Amino acid sequence: MTVTILPPRQAKGDSLPPDLRLKDIIKTLPKECFQKNTTKAWAMVGTNVLMVGLGYAAIAFSPWFLLPFAWIFTGTALTGFFVIGHDCGHRSFAKRRWVNDLVGHLAFLPLIYPFHAWRHLHNIHHKYTNKMDIDNAWQPFRPEVFTSMDGVRQWGYRVTRGRLWWLASILHWALLHFDWNQFKGKQREQVRFSALVVIGFAAIFFPVLIATTGIWGVVKFWLLPWLVYHFWMSTFTLVHHSDPEIPFKEPEEWKEAEAQLTGTVHCEYPAWVEFLCHHINVHVPHHLSTAIPSYNLRMAHNSLRETWGSHLRETRFSWQLMKTITDQCHLYDRENYYISFREFDRR
Repeated sequence: MTVTILPPRQAKGDSLPPDLRLKDIIKTLPKECFQKNTTKAWAMVGTNVLMVGLGYAAIAFSPWFLLPFAWIFTGTALTGFFVIGHDCGHRSFAKRRWVNDLVGHLAFLPLIYPFHAWRHLHNIHHKYTNKMDIDNAWQPFRPEVFTSMDGVRQWGYRVTRGRLWWLASILHWALLHFDWNQFKGKQREQVRFSALVVIGFAAIFFPVLIATTGIWGVVKFWLLPWLVYHFWMSTFTLVHHSDPEIPFKEPEEWKEAEAQLTGTVHCEYPAWVEFLCHHINVHVPHHLSTAIPSYNLRMAHNSLRETWGSHLRETRFSWQLMKTITDQCHLYDRENYYISFREFDRR
């Protein structure tokens, strides 16, 4: 696979109108993009359950030399469960809120992920995409902040911004999603509920798995597919908004419409990944409106190409793409967008 190199930012289409509003862009999308389809939604769930089931069957019956392929397939299918929960969190899966909450919790259970904690934190990212000091998804640290950190934290930041980027999702999950005290009011109660649900599930699931399959069974049936899931979570979210030509903006310079349209990357992955993960990487329309269900994202993106094509950031997944991002997109710079660790260390 090859990567589609984005043109330099100076030549990337015409400038957007300074008074452009997010709703002006949304109005250009067909109304069909926003329509929930119960049949498609539940077909997505059924397909996902089937794919995960096939994955676990492959793990159970494959010879040792085929296990890595079974783990990769199953972990990718589990990422599809996250996408279903993702739709539920944005209320784009079902019309009734309780259905979204129920399906969201069930979809997140195998991942040991508290649904409401993720939902509330993720909404901050959508509201303030690429806004410095507020966006909570892969925001580059300011150099002065990085310098003020102790050695261990600096090492951790370097590692998860470099070749071990795929560990970042695990740290994000563990450090942020079980601390309900960071939330207030009704949100705190919801997050506590979700955290206790997955903790209760884990307290039953893991002892039963150990009793029936042993410690190797936990590694074989849960840990390794779970690590694959986190690889995709880290990769998807890093690529969604990271590119040497995509800026994070200071609060006083940030514009919502510009950030959602031009600060979001459309990335094409191999067809089997797109299928198992319900095309969540068709990401620009999702950032323009979270009301678009995942099964309508391609329809919306095709419309955007016709109307806003010169402003879209499109690429294709490859290891060269990941090398470019993890070699350059490290620390924040107001003028050049990013400073690499190599450049920073030379100063």
